[in-house]
Amino acid sequence: MSATVQERITKIVAEQLCLAADVVKPESSFKSLGGDSLDQVELVMQLEDEFGIEIEDAEAEKLTTVALAVSYVELNTTAVKG
Repeated sequence: MSATVQERITKIVAEQLCLAADVVKPESSFKSLGGDSLDQVELVMQLEDEFGIEIEDAEAEKLTTVALAVSYVELNTTAVKG
């Protein structure tokens, strides 16, 4: 069974920030999880690679929580690869 967008993004965030996946909640901000601006840039790059999308800089700045990243990916992908 394919992982959901939420599960895939949670895994990416957990790996990037060296956290257990169960610590990463939808309402978690990247900053509250210990991420800095460089981490956020790297997370956006990983999301682009994982989901085959391009995230403009202005949009990337708005992706401050896991839930916002999930919503953005869901709205901007037509066929999410599994």
